[in-house]
Amino acid sequence: MDSKPPKCQPIAAILLSRAHHPDEANRILTEKIQQRPLFLTPSSPPPSNARAARRRAQEKKREQRKKALKPKPLSATQRRKLGLYDVPRRAAQYARFEPLHRLWLGYVREVLRGEVHTGGEGAAAKLASADFHGAGVEVVRSGCVSRVGIRGVVVKDSKFAFQIVTPRNQLKLVPKEGTVFRFEVPVPVAGPSEGPQEGEREGKDKEEGGKTSTMMFEIHGEQFQFRSADRASRKFRSHFSKIL
Repeated sequence: MDSKPPKCQPIAAILLSRAHHPDEANRILTEKIQQRPLFLTPSSPPPSNARAARRRAQEKKREQRKKALKPKPLSATQRRKLGLYDVPRRAAQYARFEPLHRLWLGYVREVLRGEVHTGGEGAAAKLASADFHGAGVEVVRSGCVSRVGIRGVVVKDSKFAFQIVTPRNQLKLVPKEGTVFRFEVPVPVAGPSEGPQEGEREGKDKEEGGKTSTMMFEIHGEQFQFRSADRASRKFRSHFSKIL
């Protein structure tokens, strides 16, 4: 009689018993089927979200690439250590900064406009927010007597001091506290509305030997203890000064 495999056996055992000896069929079933590890792949996102998932992955790679290419900005401490804002003493030559002074004269005339001839509180308010890089300055009063008489071009307007290059090619650091600075701005005698532009008028006056007047103003350094970028947004307020 033919022996029939029991119905409780799995289909793999039934198929193997038909092709191999029972012992060989049991060995193959045990080693290659029942004890064989099954590696499962992760399921992919649904077809409706596959495009969004790919887009997010591409954007993430793009952001990582941008971060790798974009350099990190230097901090204020690193800029000070590198000396990015320091004026080297070998470059402290008065002739080198004279063109900067001429540019500042045109700038301050443009800022003052009509007040360059009249002065007054309106001119003071504009000067309080002006930039003094390139200005011709002279120390007229100071708590330190040795600083009185220093004259030159401002090459650095920091929060607490002016850095000045003198006609003798010397670099002087003058603190603002307790110091009074004098500035002079030559202007043509005729008003700006009676002829050409101020820069053109001044050039013609020099060529023709015309007369020019000088606008002179003084500032108390301790009232200018702000960075030039911060002064532009501050409002001018007149108040009593302890320095006479």
